[in-house]
Amino acid sequence: MTDSRSLYRLRLWIASLILLLGLILLLGWSSAVQAASCGIASPGTTGRIAIGQTGRTMLVHLPSGFNPSVPAPVIFVFHGSGGDGARILELSHLTETADRKGFIVAAPDGGIPVDKGFVWNIPGVPTVTGVIPGPKDADDVAFIKASIDWLAEQGCVDRAQVYASGLSGGGRMTSWLGCVAADRFAAIAPVVGLRAGNPSKSDPKRPDPATCRPSKPVPVIAFAGDADTTNPIQGGGSGYWQYTMDAAEQRWAALNGCKAAPVTTWITPKVYEERYSVCRDNADVVGRITVGGEHKWVVDNDAMWAFLSKYRRVK
Repeated sequence: MTDSRSLYRLRLWIASLILLLGLILLLGWSSAVQAASCGIASPGTTGRIAIGQTGRTMLVHLPSGFNPSVPAPVIFVFHGSGGDGARILELSHLTETADRKGFIVAAPDGGIPVDKGFVWNIPGVPTVTGVIPGPKDADDVAFIKASIDWLAEQGCVDRAQVYASGLSGGGRMTSWLGCVAADRFAAIAPVVGLRAGNPSKSDPKRPDPATCRPSKPVPVIAFAGDADTTNPIQGGGSGYWQYTMDAAEQRWAALNGCKAAPVTTWITPKVYEERYSVCRDNADVVGRITVGGEHKWVVDNDAMWAFLSKYRRVK
């Protein structure tokens, strides 16, 4: 009996010791997580940041009032063809919106140099130079994914609130990320550049379904002007464009499983909205058109953020 009691006490003591060690390890891990603090720049400033081991940099703006111990939402904003990160920050005024709304802005440069700027590598689609990117060109999708991971590891970015926007060629890059990196982005907002895959080789007036197969529904809000002659909403234009904005919206609505017929609403006397709703995961597809709007940043930044911020990436 005595031996049984001693054995029982020994087992109880060992179990208690294991539990204590587990709690110590858990508390240590929690403290380490809590200690993660974003120190890449000062709140309210924009800095050029080297991104991990990628060999590339990007401009990152931390909003005013940013708490380094709390990961924040981020909008990646992609410049137009021939531009760079600094130029798109100037054109979009997103840093001002970020300071008011509390999100980070990340503005990378494209991976393919052109003249004094850069273009994005969208496989199978010619850039503004007319050249289709080849295997030796930088992989921009891989770079953006690595950037998300690195910014999250620094304690700066909330992985559940990663969004993308971009102007013209950057809008096409944004659309491409929706096609091939849907697992990384909670929602996208192309500007004068909404696509839903490459133009079909057999019928360029339609998107090729094989070139856009997102792994999950992607909420989309796209901005454009009906007087844009570079990427006309009526289709045509350069070889990378061709099909209409309506065709792109319809394709995204089909990909997202939207069941309701599109509804048109006038937001202002010069801005109307086409919305597809009742979609899987509530991933609406919205086109905002500015009457008389040209090939530029035709965006209400507050409206864009209101749409994007409704969505969080589901693991």
